[in-house]
Amino acid sequence: MTVSTDSDSDPDPDAAASAAARAGEPTRTGAHRFGVGWLALVLTFGLLVGAGAGFLGPRLLGTPKDDSAEAGFLRDMSTHHAQAVEMSMIAHANSADAQVVTLSGDIALTQHGQISTMLAWLREWNLSPTGSQPAMAWMPGAEGSVRNGLMPGMATPDQLATLRKATGKDLDIQYLTLMRQHHLGGIHMAQGVLELSDEEKVTGLAQTMVNGQQSEINLIDTMLKRIQQG
Repeated sequence: MTVSTDSDSDPDPDAAASAAARAGEPTRTGAHRFGVGWLALVLTFGLLVGAGAGFLGPRLLGTPKDDSAEAGFLRDMSTHHAQAVEMSMIAHANSADAQVVTLSGDIALTQHGQISTMLAWLREWNLSPTGSQPAMAWMPGAEGSVRNGLMPGMATPDQLATLRKATGKDLDIQYLTLMRQHHLGGIHMAQGVLELSDEEKVTGLAQTMVNGQQSEINLIDTMLKRIQQG
């Protein structure tokens, strides 16, 4: 006679969650989810470190000026990134899909870190984080792409309000759809400064954004297909 043991009857929950994630099944496991308070603390710390680095950095002659493409890009992309962080925090806290939880956490941390870097460079150049020029004025011919104060790819207030109320599969689809559009707008802006600037730090960051966000768009397309068919 075979006697059932505790290990036979109670499978390892972490192993089961990992298997579900590999299979693409939704799960509420905390294995890939940062606590909202912890994630907010990390983001705040990153912003303070970035600001401090800029304050301590040298004020160099020959750095980009207030009306330069570099300064305009850093300011506008910081605002653009801030919305991506906001949307990602919503999805990270509320999604039941393991891939969405992981992706949204990655985007929030990556883009917040880039905000810190961009603000630090503005301080290093002795420039304000906000400028007097309208959004996208640094990019020739792009002023018309700003609608109701929103730069390319940014979600409207109504879309953000709907995202905050969404749950389940609807939340995942809304977040991924909005983030895909947001990334397309961000890539457009990054490619714009690549054409206009020869400042190595700025162009290096812009190229990193293009590469990273295009890769995430490819992943989002795969995730949307899975979720919509599920």
